Amino acid sequence: MWNCWGLGAEIDTNTANGRLFFAVFAALAEYERELISERTRAGLQAARARGRKGGRPRKMDTTRLQMAMTAMSDPNASPKDVAQKFGITTTTLYMYVNGDGSPKEAGKKLLSSKT
Repeated sequence: MWNCWGLGAEIDTNTANGRLFFAVFAALAEYERELISERTRAGLQAARARGRKGGRPRKMDTTRLQMAMTAMSDPNASPKDVAQKFGITTTTLYMYVNGDGSPKEAGKKLLSSKT
């Protein structure tokens, strides 16, 4: 077993009283953690009900995607230049568009969505 010290009070977990004391504080800590979790979930649900969307905003929207597809269909276009033009990385560009300007799966999904 081990002993726990906090705020100048020693809790000897080798004794029945020490184990009880330790278990009570552990239960209180778990209860507080669950309360915080419930409040967080309730707050997120209320925000969603007000129309708030969480998370990082997407760099690519349907308008940008269509323009990027048009730009990438030009055989003289450099993917790096196209990405810089739209303020995205080449990785993001290639996540949505093939080298010939056709949409990849993520691009098709974005085009079919309402945003």
